[in-house]
Amino acid sequence: MAESFDSATSNLLCSENNSTCFDEDLECNGVDDGSGISPSSWDHHTNLNLDNLGSDSFMCFVAHSDEIVRVMVEKEREHLPREDYLMRLRSGDLDLSVRREALDWIWKAHAYYGFGPLSLCLSVNYLDRFLSVFQLPRGVSWTVQLLAVACFSLAAKMEEVKVPQSIDLQVGEPKFVFQAKTIQRMELMILSSLGWKMQALTPCSFIDYFLAKITCEDHPDKLSIARSVQLILNIIKGIDFLEFRPSEIAAAVAISVLKEMPAQEIDKAITDFYIVEKERVLKCVEMIKDLYE
Repeated sequence: MAESFDSATSNLLCSENNSTCFDEDLECNGVDDGSGISPSSWDHHTNLNLDNLGSDSFMCFVAHSDEIVRVMVEKEREHLPREDYLMRLRSGDLDLSVRREALDWIWKAHAYYGFGPLSLCLSVNYLDRFLSVFQLPRGVSWTVQLLAVACFSLAAKMEEVKVPQSIDLQVGEPKFVFQAKTIQRMELMILSSLGWKMQALTPCSFIDYFLAKITCEDHPDKLSIARSVQLILNIIKGIDFLEFRPSEIAAAVAISVLKEMPAQEIDKAITDFYIVEKERVLKCVEMIKDLYE
């Protein structure tokens, strides 16, 4: 059973009055009352949306050797949600709307700043791993937004060169705007819950390798990478692909993107994917096909 916030509130004491950040009777009425929530201070004077999949943000994708990827496949186990996470989402034991609401905000904030795809993948990874071990209090909507902001902030710090102040990450028209100290405390709770393992391996970590394997090229072309990343981002927003490991998703995405290649070449490449299970990759490929039919 996932741990609840009630058992971890000591990590998130909110200010002078020692109320916790997850008191269920806390309201945001536009007044900074020491609760850790303040009225919006973001000035929407600049829109930095650079959502361009052909940009230099893909220069960081470099094909790895077989030995390196084999180690990565072993390490990816450390960066996955709990094994029962998908089952609990589907059964209703975990509120699926919490994940959906958090990701909707993360997607909007990511587009606003034009961050690279890696920070978006990391945000989703942190969110899923955290939700798999902690139960948010039901019916307290601002806790979802705080979690989303903290996951996005941590991911941006891990991957982006220029990161705004955490309070300024709360773009758009959020219902609640949190003080920097409140976001920081939420970040610390996430860091602790994830064992400080923040250099997570995502499908983006493997996509260059599998593209290179199929095309027999040392450096996959930017267009293939861009199309693959866009497909990965579409996939990770839903829950159906949570049953697959990042390496399996990346292999399936590479096959799907390069489907115009001769079938025998792709079949040969799949046979060479000895570091992932062929059957699981093919199942993932079929699920990707179903998305677009």
